[in-house]
Amino acid sequence: MEKFGRVMIALFIGGAICFIGFPVLIFVALNGDIHLLGLVIAAMISVWLLYLFSDIGLYHKPKGKKIAAGIIAVILVIGASFSIPHYYKESFAQVDGEVELYEYEAFTGSDKLAKLDSPATFKLEGELPKLDGATALYPLYAAFTEAVYPEGDYPVYDPGFSKVVSTTTPEAYERLLAGEADIIFVAGPSTGHQNRAEAKGLELKMTPIGREAFVFFVNARNPVDALSSEEIRSIYSGEVTNWSEVGGKNDEIRAFQRPVDSGSQTTFIKFMGDTPIEEPEIEEMASGMGGIISEVASYRNYKNAIGYTFRFFSTEMVRNDKIKLLAIDGVEPSIETIRSDDYPLSSEFYAVTAGSDNPNVQPFIDWILSAEGQELVERTGFVSVE
Repeated sequence: MEKFGRVMIALFIGGAICFIGFPVLIFVALNGDIHLLGLVIAAMISVWLLYLFSDIGLYHKPKGKKIAAGIIAVILVIGASFSIPHYYKESFAQVDGEVELYEYEAFTGSDKLAKLDSPATFKLEGELPKLDGATALYPLYAAFTEAVYPEGDYPVYDPGFSKVVSTTTPEAYERLLAGEADIIFVAGPSTGHQNRAEAKGLELKMTPIGREAFVFFVNARNPVDALSSEEIRSIYSGEVTNWSEVGGKNDEIRAFQRPVDSGSQTTFIKFMGDTPIEEPEIEEMASGMGGIISEVASYRNYKNAIGYTFRFFSTEMVRNDKIKLLAIDGVEPSIETIRSDDYPLSSEFYAVTAGSDNPNVQPFIDWILSAEGQELVERTGFVSVE
C-alpha cells in the first residue's frame, strides 16, 4: 500500500506540473514561439524528475546527485536542441525581409522622400487613384503622392482606408485584378498573374516609368566579388555547389530564392530562362495562431549564402553593410551602368493598370512620364525612362 501511495503521489505531482505547464505551452504556441516548446516540455519533465529522484532516495546514494544532474541535463539539452538551431539562424541578418515603410509616408514631413524644387504643375482633384505596389518602389510612388495628391492621411499599411498603400508585389497584383487598386507600381507580372488576368478577362497594361538593376549579393566576407551570368545560372540550377568552383573558398553554396509571384522571383525566373532551377530551400514557419506553415526560406546572411533583390532596396532601404553586391559579367550595378545599359541585369519597372474607370488614372500616369515625374524617379534613386 505504501508503494501504491507513493506512485499515486508521483502521478498527482506529474499531473499538477502538466496542469500548470499546459497554459504555458498554449501561450508559447499562440505567440508563434513554437521553437521554445521543446525546452518548456523538457523543463516540465525535469521538475517532475527532481521530485521523483528525491522520492526514491537517489540523492542519498553514491554519486546519486551527479546521476540525477546528468539525466536532467540530457533532457534539457534534448529540449534545447529544438530551439538552438532556430535562434542560431535568427542571429544572421535577414537581408530580403520587410522594412518599415512608415518613414516614407507622404505628408508626414519625411525627409526620405524625394521632392521637386517647386510645386508640381499637375494636381489631382476629384476621384483619387488607389495606389499599391512593391515595397522597394513605395518611396517613389509616395513621392509622386506628395507631389500631386491633396494633402491628407495616406497610411501605408491600411488598404481599407488609405488610397496609397504597399501590400507587396503578389498582393498588389491580386488587388489590381480584384478592382481594389487602380495603379500598381511593380516589376512585370509573373506567369501566374498573367493567367489570372486572362481568366478574369482583364488586360494588364504596363507603362514603363523607370529603370532599376536586379542584383545578386553575398556575405561581405565572401572573397568572391564577381560572377558571370552563366556561373549564377549554374549555381541556381545545382550544377555548381561549392564556392571553390567560382573562385571562392572551399565552402558549400547556400543559394536562397524568393517566394513565387514576388517581383524579384519573377525577374529571377526570366533571368534563368530555359535553365532548370533547383528547388528552393523551404523552412517551417510559425503562424500567428501557433500553427506551422511551409514557406520559401528567407535569406539569411550566412558566410556561404547568395541571394538576389533590386539595387535600390538593398542599398537605400535596407542599408546592410554585411552584404556586398556582385559585379555581373564584369560590370558593377550602379546608376551609371544602369543608365548606359552596360549592367546586364538592368530592367524597367512599371505602372500597371487593368482597365480602371477612374478618369484620373491616365492623366496621373502621363504626369509620371513628364519631366517632373521623371525627375522624381531620378531623385528617389532610380533611372528615368526618358
